Amino acid sequence: MCLFTAALICGCGSTTTIDDFRPTNKPIDISMDQKVAVLGRRDAGHFVTDREFIECIGRRMAKSKFLVMSESEFVDALYPWFEPRTAPKHLKRLKRIMQVPAVRQKVEAERISHLVWIEGEVESHGATGAMTCGFGPAGTGCFGYTAWDKNVMFEAVVWDLTDLAEEARIRVDSEGTSYVIGIVAPIPLLTPVEREACEGMGNQLLSYFSQEED
Repeated sequence: MCLFTAALICGCGSTTTIDDFRPTNKPIDISMDQKVAVLGRRDAGHFVTDREFIECIGRRMAKSKFLVMSESEFVDALYPWFEPRTAPKHLKRLKRIMQVPAVRQKVEAERISHLVWIEGEVESHGATGAMTCGFGPAGTGCFGYTAWDKNVMFEAVVWDLTDLAEEARIRVDSEGTSYVIGIVAPIPLLTPVEREACEGMGNQLLSYFSQEED
């Protein structure tokens, strides 16, 4: 059983790939008092980007010198223009929204220089194995194992709210297999696909910005 457990632990890693596109290699200049808003795409209840992943990216980017604006702060400040029914899904729509004086004034007052739109999902599939748990006078315990594959795919688009242009587009894919082993008590061995995807995308986003001192 020890060898079996060790094999499962070794197989619990994940594979992560990052693809990105930028029209230029020039760094994005941003000062310390400017903000980058990070939010996920919503589609009026039909599609919701994983909120924990959005918060993870926000925390990752908060390690920078510039300010990071959370999804809730941004949506509240620009209400109702970035609610699920009205939020822009492409640059042409964003340009129309930014022509509204109230929106432009609020963005400038809040010093929001860039918007990072994130869209994606986490999928689990391919469950295998079996586990049984017993309860009785002789004791309780679970024996066996279950395994399943987990895939993560997220794409981020960076929009410049001053020039109204797309600065970058990033896609991260991460996959791995998780296990739960029954050795008296269930032992979970979970693949860190979400964490690795967040670290990869967050670090890539940070690398785009040249942080200027005021």
